[in-house]
Amino acid sequence: MKRGLVALSPLAVFIILYLVTSIVAGDFYKVPITVAFMAASIYAIVISGGWPLRKRIDTFSHGASTSQMMLMIWIFVLAGAFANSAKAMNSIDATVNLTLTLLPPQMLLAGLFLAACFISLSVGTSVGTIVALSPIAAGVAQQTGTDMAMMTAVVVGGSFFGDNLSFISDTTIVATQTQGCKLSDKFRVNSFIVVPAALVVLVLYIVMGANVSAPTTVPDIEPIKVVPYLVVLVTAVLGMNVMAVLTLGIVLTGIIGLLTGAYDIYGWMQAMGNGITGMGELIIITMMAGGMLELIKQRGGIDFIISRMTSRISSKRAAELSIAGLVCFVNICTANNTVAIITVGGIAKQIGDRFGLDNRKCASILDTFSCFTQGLLPYGAQILMAAGLTQLNPVSIIPHLYYPFAIGLAALLAIGLRYPRRYS
Repeated sequence: MKRGLVALSPLAVFIILYLVTSIVAGDFYKVPITVAFMAASIYAIVISGGWPLRKRIDTFSHGASTSQMMLMIWIFVLAGAFANSAKAMNSIDATVNLTLTLLPPQMLLAGLFLAACFISLSVGTSVGTIVALSPIAAGVAQQTGTDMAMMTAVVVGGSFFGDNLSFISDTTIVATQTQGCKLSDKFRVNSFIVVPAALVVLVLYIVMGANVSAPTTVPDIEPIKVVPYLVVLVTAVLGMNVMAVLTLGIVLTGIIGLLTGAYDIYGWMQAMGNGITGMGELIIITMMAGGMLELIKQRGGIDFIISRMTSRISSKRAAELSIAGLVCFVNICTANNTVAIITVGGIAKQIGDRFGLDNRKCASILDTFSCFTQGLLPYGAQILMAAGLTQLNPVSIIPHLYYPFAIGLAALLAIGLRYPRRYS
């Protein structure tokens, strides 16, 4: 037990250094999140006793540079280049003006939420949705005087709707494969749980939107400058790889920017370079989190918590709660909901078979609770991406993430009330 707690202690160091000190200071900008991760990472290397220092560093480096981590970093680089080159040629302003023209002010929040839900359901990725809509949300917030963290959170929350339900989402595929059920069956169970939560949040946004006031005058729209965002949205919905989507967007911003005289070739390169540089902190956080979590995993931290949480199961409700707790905790440790489901999927299947749980309900629990947790992690890829694109502190977005909170509550009620009945 002592070894397991020691293996998990880097997480406690990070939480104390960042969250607790920020709360005490009353300012989440007081302690840079990079410093908190650096201290926790150094601590994780120091406490990994029994290994030569070089092996500890190699283990940390391996976790920081896995193929999944590098793919995420490449997406960050391309997203930074696209977002800033689009911004430099005023694509954001053009898109925001179009949005303000098409949508009445009271429907801006609800409209953005519905757009994020639809896009994420179509493309099966929350990150792609956030890349496409976050700059627009930030621009709308500036034009209407709405809290930017709130507007960004609307997009992040809606992006998890599709991440949780889409047939092509990694989490859906892994959850159904590990539990041995059909995608369509899991979708049906999942819909009973999360669609009511989405409708409640949508109504909430409609009510909140009543206080949003549109600008008295909207500048003329430059349709050609909206094209990069439209192409990014359409190609993403059609299922194109997110890296290919962003590359296409970058090329389009260059062509249109040069044709309209927004910048010359050097100005375009400068814009891309500044965008990539602006993602530096995000990339550093991602790599340090990956390295630290790899050390925790290798030292038995995740195995420890799994064994402790499954040792006293005595009922179906307790079995379902243990599956939920396992995937949530591993998600906190890995900052990746797909990896969390892969890690505990086999254990969840064993628990389900032992206590006679419905495989479709188990798959839904795995997916929903992993999305709930991932949607609230200040060091998760989705919130980091949204924060990087809107230049916000990741923690400032979390209090406004109504949809992830709602699906977490809905999933808990589904376990407690044995809902939906036919799958419980």
